[in-house]
Amino acid sequence: MTRHPSGPRDAHRHRHRPHRRKLSLSLALPLAAALVATPFVALPASATTSTPTVANPGFEADGTGVASPTGWSSSGTASADYTESGGHSGSYRLAHWSSSAYTVDTYQTITNITNGYYTLGVYVRSNDTGGSNYISLSGCGSSTKTTYIPVDSDGNWLHIVDYVYVSNNQCTINLYSSSAANAWTNYDDVTFTAGSAPVAIRGGDTSSLYRGEQLGGVYYNSSGTKQNALQILKNGGMDYVRLRVWVNPQDGMNNEATLLASAKEAYSTYGLPILLDLHYSDTWADPGHQTTPAAWSADSLSQLESQVYAYSKQVVGDLVAQGTPPAMVQVGNEINAGMLWPDGSTSNWSQLAALLKQGVAGVRAAYSSAKIVLHLAASDSLSTLESWYSTAISDGVSFDVIGISYYDYWHGRLDVLQTDLNGLAAKYGKPVLVAETAYPWTLANGDSETNSVTSSNTTLDPGYAASSAGQAANFRDVLSIVQAVPNGLGLGAFYWEPTWTVVAGNGWDPTNASSGDGWENQAVFDFSDKALPVVNQFAAR
Repeated sequence: MTRHPSGPRDAHRHRHRPHRRKLSLSLALPLAAALVATPFVALPASATTSTPTVANPGFEADGTGVASPTGWSSSGTASADYTESGGHSGSYRLAHWSSSAYTVDTYQTITNITNGYYTLGVYVRSNDTGGSNYISLSGCGSSTKTTYIPVDSDGNWLHIVDYVYVSNNQCTINLYSSSAANAWTNYDDVTFTAGSAPVAIRGGDTSSLYRGEQLGGVYYNSSGTKQNALQILKNGGMDYVRLRVWVNPQDGMNNEATLLASAKEAYSTYGLPILLDLHYSDTWADPGHQTTPAAWSADSLSQLESQVYAYSKQVVGDLVAQGTPPAMVQVGNEINAGMLWPDGSTSNWSQLAALLKQGVAGVRAAYSSAKIVLHLAASDSLSTLESWYSTAISDGVSFDVIGISYYDYWHGRLDVLQTDLNGLAAKYGKPVLVAETAYPWTLANGDSETNSVTSSNTTLDPGYAASSAGQAANFRDVLSIVQAVPNGLGLGAFYWEPTWTVVAGNGWDPTNASSGDGWENQAVFDFSDKALPVVNQFAAR
């Protein structure tokens, strides 16, 4: 993520919502080899052996206009529950709608289940921004599990999942809507399969936090009690941190000394695993800016390869030496167009690959257990992302995890994210990770710096208001899209700079000590430094 005084990064500033071709992918979720935050340990398989069957899962049995479709029951506003034409895969779908406010639950109880973990999958679409519609699993012998319905303002189908441990040999599927007049939600293609679908990583990029603390930044929990920000976030469910490092920034911002101090606080004090973000620059690196560090600017390609290897090995080695080893390491930040320009530009892929391979080798020489992430900003097309990763693989670049930045207001609606994550996971069989995401809780400004997202420079998603509730719902729904990646390959997501509140001297520009940060309206603390509702969305799901 890069900051500019005029607003968002150039590469995203004029991006419009692309028209996307949908993938035809099976999204049924068998028992996932999901990766957990004590990094990269496969979950044990459950003992489930039965094959429970959902009756009329696609609502195809009755045609249109049928209330309480075959196999299903309903409670609440009976007239708001019916089938209609236009299914996700077949001819029909379940619709919840009424010309007056309504509440309706369409449900089905499955019995004679062998106890164990089960995952519910449902295709949904909705125009309801009220945030009270969900799928759930209830009466399963454990607490009810719920996944809320995301809003796609373009009317696209999204796949969401929920999972539960069944301990009493039965479970009820609930498709629930509580909506205002004329708001609608559709449901289709319901699956109920053996296995669990956890989101392993629910992290935050807190790179600016340590510096802000040194300059007097303070934080309060939702009750107004002063606490350490990492403690507040961990209490809310955050289980990982992402930390960036620059080579030799002019003011020391994000240098190695700050990285080491930040890592010690996060890992040693709060037990949070670390994703290290190597920028290979003295300043922000992103698709539009990959400036070679000043000290390396006159180097030849072979010299740059040596620099990248030595630097990667040094930084990771220093983290290991102080007892804060990184679980994952990004070799480059948003490197869609390469890194260390001009030598490492994608206009000469063999040179970029040579630099990436040296970065990977340096990391592994210092700490062989670290998983390597190759991180791009989301693209206007899945094929563009696939072309990049396929080229990296064909050029011999070894990596473990695919990382994508996703900002709803720059990259497109949630169907874009689902298409990208599902497509990349299916093609490469690697875990996929949202390495950056955020959403504004207000469009007001807390300092003199122009915000990255304002009413004048960004078109927000109509499904998510710039409010504390809209911010919380957007992050919640991003996590839901990650959770639904098939085969347990949705690793998790990092909220970008949740703690970057207004603190004098902790601005975005390493060459200007008086700069503001421009991100305070997307932090997870308000202008009084009090935790916002989004903090609770880090909780396990």
